[in-house]
Amino acid sequence: MQRHEQIPFTLERDVEAIMVPAGVPVTLRADKSGFITQALGGSFTVYVEGNLFRVAGKDADALGQEIAVGPELPPDATDEDVKNLVWEQMRSCYDPEIPVNIVDLGLIYECEITHDDAGERTATIKMTLTAPGCGMGEVLVADVKDKVEAIPTIKQADVELVFDPPWNQTMMSEAARLQTGMM
Repeated sequence: MQRHEQIPFTLERDVEAIMVPAGVPVTLRADKSGFITQALGGSFTVYVEGNLFRVAGKDADALGQEIAVGPELPPDATDEDVKNLVWEQMRSCYDPEIPVNIVDLGLIYECEITHDDAGERTATIKMTLTAPGCGMGEVLVADVKDKVEAIPTIKQADVELVFDPPWNQTMMSEAARLQTGMM
């Protein structure tokens, strides 16, 4: 899907969604029609009856789209390999209103990987939001947690939402600032 292309759809079944930007869960009913406005990182932002909603990637089939395949790791993966995959997974998390991933937006402050004697790992992540009152905050935290915990050998992702230091646009990557016109 191109960035500005809108793909029409009619829901093939009821689907749980999150209203953007309020973060309120809703059920969109089968046979409702709308447009996919953003399909990034496996989730979808859809426009239905004058409102925007975020639909999780696991429900892509309801939109007539393919469900994304989960991340893979070789059996001999090192902690560094796992950490790199964690960062890659976080790059697949997008703010539903901004077509830039949360890593390039500068929302990830810290990522540490620890493991126990059984070889299972814990990812400890500190992240922030572009605005403290963002209704989508818990949705983004859950997206990071779900995508990181989908990595083989990751037993748990502890994702903490922090606001110190406060986010500002200088934390964005140069590519993200170019993409959003904030250069």
